[in-house]
Amino acid sequence: MKKTGQNKNHPPGMSRRKFVGMTASGATAFTVVPNFAVSGLGHVPPSDKLHIAAVGCGGEAASDIHAFMKTPRDNVVISHLCDVDDRQAAPIRKEFPKAPYYHDWREMFDKEHEHFDAVTVAIPDHNHAVVGLSAMQLHKHLYLQKPLTHDIYEARILTEAAKKYKVVTQMGDQGASCDGMRTLREWLEADILGDIEKVYCWTDRPVWPQGIPWPDKHPPVPRGLDWDLWLGTAEETEYIDNMVPFNWRGWWKFGTGALGDMGCHIMGPPFKLLGLGYPEEISGSASTVYNGIFSEAQYPESGPVSSSIRFTYTLKNGKPLQLYWMDGGITPERPEELDPDKNMNEIMGDWPGLNDYEGATLFVGSKAKAACGWGGRNPILLPLSLNKDLHIPEKYPRVEGGMDGHYWQFVDACIAGYGNAEVDSPFEGYAGPLTETVLMGNLLLRSFNIRKQIKRTDPVYGNMVGFVYPGRYLSFKWDGENMRITNFEQANQFVKREYRKGWGTLEL
Repeated sequence: MKKTGQNKNHPPGMSRRKFVGMTASGATAFTVVPNFAVSGLGHVPPSDKLHIAAVGCGGEAASDIHAFMKTPRDNVVISHLCDVDDRQAAPIRKEFPKAPYYHDWREMFDKEHEHFDAVTVAIPDHNHAVVGLSAMQLHKHLYLQKPLTHDIYEARILTEAAKKYKVVTQMGDQGASCDGMRTLREWLEADILGDIEKVYCWTDRPVWPQGIPWPDKHPPVPRGLDWDLWLGTAEETEYIDNMVPFNWRGWWKFGTGALGDMGCHIMGPPFKLLGLGYPEEISGSASTVYNGIFSEAQYPESGPVSSSIRFTYTLKNGKPLQLYWMDGGITPERPEELDPDKNMNEIMGDWPGLNDYEGATLFVGSKAKAACGWGGRNPILLPLSLNKDLHIPEKYPRVEGGMDGHYWQFVDACIAGYGNAEVDSPFEGYAGPLTETVLMGNLLLRSFNIRKQIKRTDPVYGNMVGFVYPGRYLSFKWDGENMRITNFEQANQFVKREYRKGWGTLEL
């Protein structure tokens, strides 16, 4: 991130005074070597322990911290904690009383960077990129929750940063490490499904309010919450009740909606297993809300109640592929292979016996179909009779611990050093391009609300003021390499946003 009068190599958000102080002490953002450093700098596994600083302590962040601490090799230390909300941080602070606690991640990075090796980040989407890039610029390994970023441009920057700073990166899409992803790969390579012609992805999200007007009530900021730090890169906004800790997901200023919450989980299996890159075109539609007769409500700050999107690809074999995304209660047509009394979502997307449906993926092949829960969990073949007496050899080793192993895999890779061990969701080659693709769906949905006022005559109601929506019902052509829609320029405003004054611009 570059700020006026600031060296372009400063960690984003870090003041020039702090950066100069670090440089004078020899602890620049590019030469930090903690005295307990891992990554092949002197310690011999398995005696090494990875010291992790946590940015975010409540909700998903707490779950991440607990998963790191369950590593069977006992090679993790949660060394530092940071959260803008004391209420959310309180339980984790009690669990790790020796870990210094900060409200401002910039202060923690400034004062403590010599005392940790990696950073785990689980905070609202709009601040992912600025924290993540700062960590990488300090040569810290980075575990960053999905989606990687709020904007397409930010995802590209983090991908390039992972290459430049040569740190281990892992996106928090735990399902990528589950056994089901390996099983699906083995089925595909055994040609059980034939050529994949279509893929359907769907979720029960949003499970928070969307398609609603921006709140007009601004109560006092709750005690213990630093609202200014919570806003971070987002535009200046008065405190909104019930925005923290969860409902921010439905507002474009902060969150990335249903796609951002579950897209990486549910689109991840086809993206990885079919070797997808950038789509060539994207089209779709979203629910509309009316606040009067022929008067469509305009809620551009909020994601839609539901949406249906089609991504068009050309596979490596030259054949076309259509990938469909659906949310808000919309599902694909019921597969004919299922008995009429079978619950489609329970069969294809549930955790067996747990009544925990969050989403599913359906691969439609020329020979058969395969479905799985989010992240590739619990794959099944359709028709269900194909699952009987199925004996496909296991070609690929399973990740110890499955979803928890997603975290342990990251720890082991950090200790082994950049390039010496694999992880399932590295920014380079997977998580970055996947996030860009997921966020393309939001680019389309936000373009859906672009409008122009017109006067028109209705045959029943007479002269009326209405609107036309030039961004609707087009098929956007996507230049993935240059991150641009080539046939509707107005959509490109959603590729990259401006950060709030004082938070600079995201740059390598």
